[in-house]
Amino acid sequence: MKFCSECGGGIALRVPKGDDRDRFVCNDCDYVHYINPRVIVGCLPVYEDKVLLCKRAIEPRHGLWTLPAGFMENGETTEEGAARETWEEARARVSHQRLYRVFDVPYISQVYMFYLCSLDDGLFGVGPESLETALYTESEVPWDQIAFPVVEETLRAYFDDRRRDEFPMAVKAIRSRRPPA
Repeated sequence: MKFCSECGGGIALRVPKGDDRDRFVCNDCDYVHYINPRVIVGCLPVYEDKVLLCKRAIEPRHGLWTLPAGFMENGETTEEGAARETWEEARARVSHQRLYRVFDVPYISQVYMFYLCSLDDGLFGVGPESLETALYTESEVPWDQIAFPVVEETLRAYFDDRRRDEFPMAVKAIRSRRPPA
């Protein structure tokens, strides 16, 4: 950040009065520009004994599989954002959403929120951010082609929970990148 969006003045990284950490502050009007974590919302859509996955048509992780998810937009709830992302990526409508997994990932300043839900009528398609979409049983999931660790962890938890027929909401902090395999 180089210029203030309020007045156009120059920006400096400093601790503003009454704060305890560096922030981007305008040298002219003293406006504090907060940069906060990004929230990623998505769904784990289920139909019969299968989950809906999307093959990414965009970076990062182009060509790998993920749950339908993306950045939350201003003016929407996390649940609305998750449903919107599912429509955008998989042309699927969902219902019976309930918060299932939350991942705090401070090393990249992101928070992931996945909703367990029903895939309405088993209908889905391919949105502009997906190369393809498909329903998978646990044994059919392309485990070696999953795009993100939080998606793999969410899927594995779901299949474990399904065996017990209990689906508790869980929160986990991921403090660092996984070591290379």
